Amino acid sequence: MKFDLHTHHDRCGHASGKINDYIVSAIDAGFQVIGISDHSPYFAHEQDQPQPGIAMARSDFPNYIAEVLRLKEKYKDRIEVLLGVESDFYIDQIELYRKSYEPYPFDYIIGSVHQTRGISIFNRNRWNGKTEAEQIDEKKHYYELIRESANSGLFQVLGHIDAMKGYFPLFANITGAEAEIDETLKAVAANDISIEINTSGKTKYCGGWYPSDSLLERALHFGVDVTFGSDAHVPDRVGDEWDIVQKRLQEIGFKRWVFFRQKHKIIVPL
Repeated sequence: MKFDLHTHHDRCGHASGKINDYIVSAIDAGFQVIGISDHSPYFAHEQDQPQPGIAMARSDFPNYIAEVLRLKEKYKDRIEVLLGVESDFYIDQIELYRKSYEPYPFDYIIGSVHQTRGISIFNRNRWNGKTEAEQIDEKKHYYELIRESANSGLFQVLGHIDAMKGYFPLFANITGAEAEIDETLKAVAANDISIEINTSGKTKYCGGWYPSDSLLERALHFGVDVTFGSDAHVPDRVGDEWDIVQKRLQEIGFKRWVFFRQKHKIIVPL
């Protein structure tokens, strides 16, 4: 069974194509399951759409849900369409986000840390002038937030858990945060959720998946489940490198991966 839980579309402002285009792409690629998971609105902001190039308008969120559910029904005989969302994680806003999602029948919610200390993890300049000790502290803080997201009870999938390396590949080589990483992986396992193998890292400076093989090996050690997400922002990236990821997980020693239906874990043998 082939599945992809992480796709975007034009509502977020930085992806192209309609939801329908991603579903058709998944069908053409021989997938049985496709998850739609566009970026959540900024629920706490006073403006309806403070950053049109990053996330959808708050007022458009019900329309997004309705469209996915309509397409789920339309394509039910050809592919299973799952209702998801990629949610920002702000520790001080978690209850507002939880309340905002409650009315809707999500199959899963991806929790992603996109900002730390108010700065995007993809900001190319955030590392300028930082000492070795400051770099270690930034990495520790990042994984502390991811651990908090795992413990929040809101998410079924944690998105791209080493994406700070996206435009700063040396992030992967910063040592000194191993304890924080291990505690984060233990939290994922304890909460019976998953991390994704996200193949969009190949489109960034780091040129590889999130997370790295070393993190995946640690995840296996702690009994963490994994899932697959292309993080496609164009329809023809749906399922990108699925077969290669499957093979690599087998080589590392994983026996299964998972997806979620109505927030219940569905196990798929590798």
